[in-house]
Formats: sequence, C-alpha cells, structure tokens
Amino acid sequence: MEDINIYLQPTEFFDFDKKEVSDKAHEITKGLKSDKEKAIKLFYWVRNEIKYNMMTYIPKVKKNFKASETLRRGDGFCVSKSILLSSFARAVGIPARIHLVDLINHKISQKVIDFMGTNVMHYHGYSEFYLNNKWIKLTPSFDINTAIKGKFLPMVEFDGEHDAIFPKFDNEGNTFGEYIMDRGVHADLPLDDIDKIFSEKYTSYRSIFNKESNWKVA
Repeated sequence: MEDINIYLQPTEFFDFDKKEVSDKAHEITKGLKSDKEKAIKLFYWVRNEIKYNMMTYIPKVKKNFKASETLRRGDGFCVSKSILLSSFARAVGIPARIHLVDLINHKISQKVIDFMGTNVMHYHGYSEFYLNNKWIKLTPSFDINTAIKGKFLPMVEFDGEHDAIFPKFDNEGNTFGEYIMDRGVHADLPLDDIDKIFSEKYTSYRSIFNKESNWKVA
C-alpha cells in the first residue's frame, strides 16, 4: 500500500518549510474548510498569478525548480509551477506530488519547434493531489494572458473532483495536447534525469553552455 505521508513532506524542491511558501499557501486558503475548496483555490492562484515562462526551464539552474524561487520570481514553467502548486498543497495538508511525461503540444509555434529541434516537450510536469481517496491530475501551466496569446484554448479548468490537464482538442477541434511517454510520479524532482534527457534531445540546451545560444525565443 502506498505511503501517502511521503507526499506531505518538505523536500529540496518542494520547500514549503520556507516561511514565505507556507504563509502564502495559508493566505490563499484562509477561511476555507474542505480540501476540495483549498485545492481549487490553490490551482487557480498558481495558474493565474504565476506567469508562464518556458525560458526558465534550464535543468542546470537548480534554483529555478524550487517552490520558493518560483514564488519569489512570480513566473515559471510547467514543472516549476506544478512544484509550487504541490508545495502549497502539502503546506495545507493535502498530499501532492509531480507527474512527469513527454508531451507534444500541437499549438506551439514553429519558431519554438525550430529552437528546440523537436516538437516533443520532454519532461513536461503537472501536479497530482490526493483528494477523496484518489489522485487527481492538475496542469497549472498557462496563465490567462499566455493562453490567449498562444491560442492555448480552452483554458484548463478544475472543479476539485476531475483531472484538469491539457485537452486532446482545442476550441476549433484541432489537436492540442498529446501525451506520448509517462516518466512517472515523484515525491521530489529527479533533476539529474531531466538534465540528462535535455542534453541528449535538445540541441539548443547543449549549445547554451557552449555559448552558442543566449536561450531567448521571442
């Protein structure tokens, strides 16, 4: 039987033992009684208030993955936003973890595909909350402005009971999110594994440290 308690502990990346992280989680959920209500409020706060910034997804920059750093900076990418969301959940007593997958987002621009050298987003991450005796998936990646600008619609919505991840199709019926490989659930982030895959798969990532790229895409 799975030990749910491990998903309530602070870790190097889920660092809600930092006062600012714990205080913010309790501030967001103040006055709410049920875990469902708290989960919904936390999801929408991270989705909307932490702006999406894919250019901070650099595995060799460890601090960018810590909940405290994402909260301080006010922006993040799929994994860092999910770590913050799950850290908030743990801070208020909801077991939470991160689920890592490979994803094709069929809505990303050709410019981003050219930059990465592939249309596969390796090690995309989303949160999982343990609510009502089951694990529920939550993707807080795109804030409202990013979703509208990138046409990543419909927005991911969460009712506290059902999975909230990228839909298969967008509002026009075009293919949107395609999950192609499951890389497992984790109580803390396997950053070395991510760095290894990025180094193998992304020419742009390798070139950062050879000073061939400034890691900027408009």
